[in-house]
Amino acid sequence: QVQLEESGGGLVQPGGSLRLSCAASGNIFTNNVMGWDRQAPGKRRELVALLTSGGITDYADSMKGRFTISRDNAKNTVYLQMNSLKPEDTAVYYCTLRQSGRDYWGQGTQVTVSS
Repeated sequence: QVQLEESGGGLVQPGGSLRLSCAASGNIFTNNVMGWDRQAPGKRRELVALLTSGGITDYADSMKGRFTISRDNAKNTVYLQMNSLKPEDTAVYYCTLRQSGRDYWGQGTQVTVSS
């Protein structure tokens, strides 16, 4: 079993920053991909960013230059640094992990960008 626990969401003003964290526990393989999706009200879930255990990253176009994904492999933890936040970044952010052909998601953490 794999468990993903997110933290770091909250309310922030436009232009502000937040850092999300996600700790994975359980049967975690050395080779995996960790990342973040998000889902805004009334919209489909979308990729935010992902990072392989080997260091390869991928970002959604709208997040490039504003969001940075990083990870600590020793702690099985992935981070998402979000800068220059916009109201349209308001969503529930889900931590994701893919390994051995299986996908896992966390419960999600709410990020609200509003003045």
